[in-house]
Amino acid sequence: MKLLLINGCIRGSESRTRKLMLAFLEGLKETPNPTLQYEQLNLVEMSLKPLVGDFFEERQRLLEKGNRTHPRFRFAHQFAEADRIVVAAPFWDLSVPAIVKIYIENISLDGVTFGCNADGMYGMCRAKELLFLTTRGGFYENGPMEQGAAYFRALCLMFGIPKFRCIYAEGIDFHPERESEIMTEALVEAREAGRTFCRTE
Repeated sequence: MKLLLINGCIRGSESRTRKLMLAFLEGLKETPNPTLQYEQLNLVEMSLKPLVGDFFEERQRLLEKGNRTHPRFRFAHQFAEADRIVVAAPFWDLSVPAIVKIYIENISLDGVTFGCNADGMYGMCRAKELLFLTTRGGFYENGPMEQGAAYFRALCLMFGIPKFRCIYAEGIDFHPERESEIMTEALVEAREAGRTFCRTE
């Protein structure tokens, strides 16, 4: 089983979302799976580029030639071949940080992570579930201004990932006196998710 963890926490060790991610990893270690292959991408440390200019034109030429094995597409193949996916990213400007969107832009590849035919778009990813870990300073759950979880829920449909789950802590900045209480509840949930996320069916 392949687990891919995408770390989109931009505030480093002070990130509250990173704390959720670490709690998940603690839970994961508590229930070792001898078949598990674990990979983590720290997006902040990667030299990801947006699809503009020559970088975009090169991509188009490769796709026109049917070349989907070029090294620049390695992250798309990695994503498509994962059995479980975890994304950790804070709520940022109503969605997620730009570095996360640039990563998604680079892995959204026709013929690798999704396909198109006469009936429309269909997913090509192997993952059974995507777990999204996030923190929000205000209260946005299920509201129209919350586009972080909504973004990944829609991407799951695009990529053919049947199950989406979001673990979040929110309202932290509105009620700083309750930060410990709010975070503790989400940390417990994230840790428990780590214990069960990669169980074989």
